[in-house]
Order: sequence, then C-alpha cells, then structure tokens
Amino acid sequence: MSLNYRIREGLSRLAMAMRVDEWERAKAIGLNPTQLAILTLLEGRKGGLDVKEIAAHLGVSQPTATDSINALGKKGHVEKRAGQGDRRSIGVHLTPAGLAALRHDTEGQLAEQAIGSLDDGEQQQLLITLVKMIRHLQEKDAIPVQRMCVTCRYFAPFVHADEERPHHCHFVNASFGQRELRVDCRDHELADPSSRAATWETFETG
Repeated sequence: MSLNYRIREGLSRLAMAMRVDEWERAKAIGLNPTQLAILTLLEGRKGGLDVKEIAAHLGVSQPTATDSINALGKKGHVEKRAGQGDRRSIGVHLTPAGLAALRHDTEGQLAEQAIGSLDDGEQQQLLITLVKMIRHLQEKDAIPVQRMCVTCRYFAPFVHADEERPHHCHFVNASFGQRELRVDCRDHELADPSSRAATWETFETG
C-alpha cells in the first residue's frame, strides 16, 4: 500500500474521532451535528449566509440545510433577515441564543486530546500541512473558499525578519507567527484571485 493510502487511512480514523466529538458536543446542547455545524459556520459572519452557501460549506443538500435551519430557528438559535441590497435575498444569521449555545464547552474531546499529544513544533507543522491541503481543495473547487489567512487581503506573508513572527496582518496591524495562522477568521476578507496566487507563492516559498 502506498504512503498516500496510509495517510488517508490515518485521516479517516481522526475524522471518526471528530464525529464522535461533534455528536457529544451537539447532544450536550440539544442539537444534532449538522445544526451545530451551521451555528459554528455562522459565527462572526455579520452578513449571514443564505441556504445555498450553508449547504455548500457543509457538503449537504439544500433541503437538508433548510430542515436544520428551520429547526434552529424554532429554538431561537438563528433568524432569517432580508438582504440590505436585495430584499429578495434572505440571509441566515446567528442570534445571541445561538452564540450562547456555541459557548457551551465539552471537556475532554477526543480530537483535542490527540492534538495535545503532539509537541509545539509538531502542532505547528500539522497546522501548515492542513492549510496546504485545504487550499488545494479550494483550488479544485471541491470546497468553498475558507476564511484562512492565506486567502485574505489583509495577509502579508514573511515580511518581517523575526523568525518567530514573520507574517503581518494589516487588519490589526500586527505581526504574527506560523502557529497563529487561522483557518477560519471572522475578520477575513477575500483577496482577488491574482493576489491570492501571489500571496500563496510567497507563503509556500518563504
């Protein structure tokens, strides 16, 4: 068996543990994993998302997303609002009650324990590897563009001489290190395609 196959086997085992975590966390707040994933997705998105966008991000059908959104609406965790520019556009928004549900913490999650078994250097390298894999999926249009540093217009990679904090975020005007790279940032603003390509080249070769 190839190394590629063995890595995929390993990732499938981790995914299994994460699904168990999601069920346990969702059950603790009276939701199912899809409903919890919707709340997590909506956090920090001031403009909300429509049903089509939610379905695409979660990899589920629009009817499935609609059913989960309606259930969350009945619980008061989300609400639908007309778009400011287009009244026909309906966005789904997180409510304070939904945000409070997300803040409910479940201790001792399996995936968190597994990550905690790695030292700092291993965790940092794993984060960088995951960023590369996620970006590849984005470029193949297999998943929507994620709110990662490497796709953000505020991100400037390797512009500082400090090896510990080589990157710069123009949104907060501060330098930061590899271990602080974000996969999902609420302040993310998507860079244009040419800028994203140039930023990635600098990041990958830096």
